[in-house]
Amino acid sequence: MNATPATRKSGGCLCGSVRFSASPANSEVGACHCGMCRRWTAGPFLVLDCADTLTVDNSSNLGIYRSSEWAERCFCKTCGTPLFYRLVGKNLHFVSAEAFDDRSGYALTSQIFIDEKPAYYDFANKTHNMTGAEVFAAFAPPEAGQAKG
Repeated sequence: MNATPATRKSGGCLCGSVRFSASPANSEVGACHCGMCRRWTAGPFLVLDCADTLTVDNSSNLGIYRSSEWAERCFCKTCGTPLFYRLVGKNLHFVSAEAFDDRSGYALTSQIFIDEKPAYYDFANKTHNMTGAEVFAAFAPPEAGQAKG
């Protein structure tokens, strides 16, 4: 695993209406297989943990959808590109790995909601895997219960 913090990186949506910059905690990509992420992105959502470092330049074009009591999904209102997922009440952002301009040096290291992953695909990488129940136990606020992300 690469634990060295990355430098500030820029990215944006397909049409260029929303631009952002962030400093990912490292080069480790995580895959979320929950039903909401797969419906939202038409596949697993591949993200970098950018914690509280995300800055959005053109926020007037940023759409925000509150998908649960504890999470919001943010996207471009013009082209629909899924950009990031954030936790409500916390300044924590999980940014689409593919939305960054420079995607070099990434490594897929973890998968969450592995129990919801469809049988028709698998990643070859050896990763740390967590079930949905393990994710909720580790990260969800107590009042959120088992609501989906």
